Amino acid sequence: MSILGRFLKSVVEKGSITVTHPDGETEAFGTPTAGYPDVGIRLADKNVVRQILLDPRLGAAETFMDGRLIVEKGDIMQLVQLLRANKPFERGGKLKDPGVLKKMRDHMAGSLDRINLLGRSKSNVAHHYDIGNDLYELFLDEDLQYSCAYWDFDKHGPDMSLEQAQEDKKAHIAAKLDLKAGQRVLDIGCGWGGMALYLHRKTGVEILGITLSEEQLKKARERAEKEGVADKVKFELIDYRDLARREAGAFDRIVSVGMFEHVGTPQFRTFFRSCANLMTDEGVMLLHTIGRMGGPGTTDAFTRKYIFPGGYIPALSETVEASEPYRLIATDVENLRLHYAFTLREWYKRTVQSREKIVALYDERFYRMWIFYLAGATAAFENGGMCNYQIQYSRSRRTLPLTRDYIGETEKNLAG
Repeated sequence: MSILGRFLKSVVEKGSITVTHPDGETEAFGTPTAGYPDVGIRLADKNVVRQILLDPRLGAAETFMDGRLIVEKGDIMQLVQLLRANKPFERGGKLKDPGVLKKMRDHMAGSLDRINLLGRSKSNVAHHYDIGNDLYELFLDEDLQYSCAYWDFDKHGPDMSLEQAQEDKKAHIAAKLDLKAGQRVLDIGCGWGGMALYLHRKTGVEILGITLSEEQLKKARERAEKEGVADKVKFELIDYRDLARREAGAFDRIVSVGMFEHVGTPQFRTFFRSCANLMTDEGVMLLHTIGRMGGPGTTDAFTRKYIFPGGYIPALSETVEASEPYRLIATDVENLRLHYAFTLREWYKRTVQSREKIVALYDERFYRMWIFYLAGATAAFENGGMCNYQIQYSRSRRTLPLTRDYIGETEKNLAG
């Protein structure tokens, strides 16, 4: 049995995988099981195994991107799902304290990448978001929401669309912000402007959206001009730290969706201090972020190198801890457990459908990188330790209603 075979035998129990080696020899592992994929892969050369063993996720990604790890039965989504589903986050067994070496390695891994000083933050954002809007328009919803949607299947049925789920996400967030006409709202990490435009359209608030992406800024401003609201919904290329020095106490509400993952652990306290200083004394903030269901961890090498340099997915513990020194009261915390998995599967489906266009925009290797990224992320939310947190903060304990009933009631009104 090969070294890779011994690894797969220890991992794959449910579902099956067949490996065809460069010399034509095959190995099979696992047992076909309902609900688990059956996949087949072929290794184009003998160095594939060595590359994977040196760094399993990065090695698997790069050999797949190079066309040397070939999925012949199923697809990359099913391959990653098979490996993750056999070792789910919720698995039983005796729990052990991580050893000293692992703790040290986890603490050090990627720490320099996560410092995210002002100059590096902009370059890190550009790496992912300034590759051109054409790509995102191919797989996102019509409003270009590049974050976890909100899937209310009980309300809309099992065939609800991504567009509906993203609309419901915006309503869910708007309800938690408890918005009133005339308020001034800051959108930190505003993307292509969809959230800011929605909040103004539905509630009449004035919005400043900030981003570090040149491409996103251009698109957001174009959309505001097209809707005739550029005087009420403004967008600016500025870092939240610089804005905090310029506009202290200027905002009644702050919303930040899918941006905190780019802040980096050394800047967590700076982020929350800046937010607290930007808000009025009655201010409310809604933070929507990918999070870890376990404790603090590390960013894998593939994600650091190819997808989100400087990125880090925070644990709930370190997020709340970083906010505590600045008198930000965590008034509501919600875990969106599987919502991102449903969102990512829809993005993956649309990406695969747009393969020819994406290859024409970039190349085959980029397309393979992108579907590997989406497949890995999906598996992390379905069986790994990833989730989405929505944390509502308030500067005053008396600002918001005493019960959560207002959230559902406001959502209904926004949908009407």
